[in-house]
Amino acid sequence: MEAVIGLLLMILGVSHGVETYCDGRQNGAQCYGALGGTVVLQLMDNASEISRYTWSIKTTTKTDTRTTTTILIVIKNVIVSNTIANRSFFTPSNGTFRINNLSWTDGGEYELVIFDSDGKISEQRTLQLTIQAPVSSVLLVSECLSQGEMRVSCSSEGGDSPQYSWTLDGRTLTDAELLSGNTETNNITLKQKVSGRLVCSVRNQVSRISTCDHSLLICGVRAAVVVLALIGITVYFAWKKRKYKMVRRKMEHQENSVVMVEMRS
Repeated sequence: MEAVIGLLLMILGVSHGVETYCDGRQNGAQCYGALGGTVVLQLMDNASEISRYTWSIKTTTKTDTRTTTTILIVIKNVIVSNTIANRSFFTPSNGTFRINNLSWTDGGEYELVIFDSDGKISEQRTLQLTIQAPVSSVLLVSECLSQGEMRVSCSSEGGDSPQYSWTLDGRTLTDAELLSGNTETNNITLKQKVSGRLVCSVRNQVSRISTCDHSLLICGVRAAVVVLALIGITVYFAWKKRKYKMVRRKMEHQENSVVMVEMRS
């Protein structure tokens, strides 16, 4: 009955958000799930031939007391109990356990215990499930500096343990193009004359999102405009100074001519 309910929930699309997969067949596997999303855990290859097994979560209380809560009990290929059947589905034929609508409390250490036909433990495995909030959006802020360099800041909303990376025209930025920072920080400064499609990517274990900046060329244009403006101003004042000198010389020449006339009289 619980398996049927779980299947119906999947068909109706109860699961939503980011879906991740983790191979938990190796002892001590590290798995990640997105908050509000779905995780598919590969617990074993084929559970149909196993006599009995249980799957539990170990939690620590506020008083540092370790408690174990059994989630799944399967005996002779029959699901006897699934305490989260309203948002999960276990498939014995391929050994996958799917959990939907993940919450923070789903994170923790899980243990799979397999029993043989005599009721003795034949195998024990654990996996660690970490829940992370996915990155929801990325904001890119750029600032043109006086010499044509560009300072760029990349920030993200949501997302636990974000990691940053930068590309220019689809390739990783080089040290020759960076004035400060590196491709794994969220703040960089690009040297002048660097142009192209700059992309900042933010990721964690459950999500990845990117945004690009088209203002690189604008910084170069601004720098060129500033240089041309300075050249223009310099040329203008040089012309004004030259013109002033020419006018002054002409006036002095006229004054000297007048004096000469007066002496002849």
